[in-house]
Amino acid sequence: MLPGAGMNPKQLKQMQRSMKQMGMDMKDVKGVTEVVIKLKNKEILIKNPKVNLMNFMGQETYQITGKVKEQAVEAELEIPDDDVELVSTQTGVTKEEALKALKAAGGDLAEAILNLQK
Repeated sequence: MLPGAGMNPKQLKQMQRSMKQMGMDMKDVKGVTEVVIKLKNKEILIKNPKVNLMNFMGQETYQITGKVKEQAVEAELEIPDDDVELVSTQTGVTKEEALKALKAAGGDLAEAILNLQK
C-alpha cells in the first residue's frame, strides 16, 4: 500500500483517518541513503530509498521504494587460528603458508596438510 499514490488530498485524508481508527500509524523515515538486504549468496541494494515505518498492533513494518540493484557476494572463508597453528606445526611451514593452504583447501585441514607435504 502506497499512501497517497494517485489520490486526491480528500481521499488521502480519509485514508489517513481510517488508518488511525484501525490503530495503524505510518511515518516517513528521514535521512536514509541506502538499504542493504543481505541474502546467503547476494545482496540487494536500494539507493536513495523512500522508507515508511508502519506500526500496526505493536508490529513494525518497513515499506521501502527505490531503485534496486542486486549483486553476488562471495562468502569470506573464516579460518580459525587453531587450524592455522595445527597445519603449521604438522607441516613445518610458516603460519602465513598454512593459512594460504587452508584457504586453497576451502578450510579442510587434512587436504591442506596433504597439499603442503607434497
